[in-house]
Amino acid sequence: MRAAVLFFALSATLAAASDPSLARLEKQLELVAKASDGVVGVSATHIETGRTVSLRGSERFPMASAVKIPFAVQLLTLVDEGKASLDKMVALEPKDLHPGSGTLSELFFHPGVSLSLANYMELMLVISDNSAADVILREDGGPAPVSARMKALGLPGIRVDRNIAILISDWSGAKNIPPENQWNREMWDQLYNAVPNDEHMRARREQWSDPRDTATPDDMTKLLVRIWKKDLLRPESADFLLSVMERCQTGKARLKGMLPAGTVVAHKTGSLGGVADDVGVITLPDGAGHVAISVFTKGFSKPAEGSEKAVAEIARTVYDYFLLVPGTKN
Repeated sequence: MRAAVLFFALSATLAAASDPSLARLEKQLELVAKASDGVVGVSATHIETGRTVSLRGSERFPMASAVKIPFAVQLLTLVDEGKASLDKMVALEPKDLHPGSGTLSELFFHPGVSLSLANYMELMLVISDNSAADVILREDGGPAPVSARMKALGLPGIRVDRNIAILISDWSGAKNIPPENQWNREMWDQLYNAVPNDEHMRARREQWSDPRDTATPDDMTKLLVRIWKKDLLRPESADFLLSVMERCQTGKARLKGMLPAGTVVAHKTGSLGGVADDVGVITLPDGAGHVAISVFTKGFSKPAEGSEKAVAEIARTVYDYFLLVPGTKN
């Protein structure tokens, strides 16, 4: 497996070296990034040819909910190893109703609901449900095994340190979080409402440089390529993951924002204060191949529309390049 990772990296390096036009693409991406008021990192690989472009590709960025892709990879790896099953039913308890995006915490107030892990996976990736994500992470064995899995895959740039509930609490500046068995919806509301705005903004700025729960654009794109190539998971598991990502309902103004209508994009977004991420695989038309792309942002102070526009412009720039400048297949 390590040899495969090294071969991929070498192939991408040689492809870039033999394709000077990639340098012009990088310059274009720099111009788009500089026009925004935040920090933007990009890594994109044309999967069929290995041509790669990178801007701040080795710099760490907060993943926000893009971390849910590593969550999914860990669980599906356990499924492939016979250590877990997507058919397993897991009861949703009051302590599992976590803050932030999604539907579960808005619909269910009382015990008595059970869902399969496949259902939780769908909710986690399609609508970015945070409660579902933390159920999946618990089945993964927690953050440490996910980070260990990424490292074992040769992707040390991806690290997972907290569940979504604690991650959001740290970004909000919430203090004195009780033990998990005491968690409930009302508790989260009280904790967040108690944080003065200046403390919330200070906590947000601190998280922009926190190494926890971060990824480099380069390693996230390598993960996406390996998912697509099905050398990371069994074909049926990879197909399941990609099909769910194709139905992602969030971030319509990001990777998909300026692409032609109907473009197939298997992706996952991430959003927190000053952060708007989107990572995924874009299918080019007319058999031109597929592009794995990771666009991470941080430090944006203006409304989210600005950061989303930067993500969309970068995606369209990359799309046009790999569509109009054909390369030789590996």
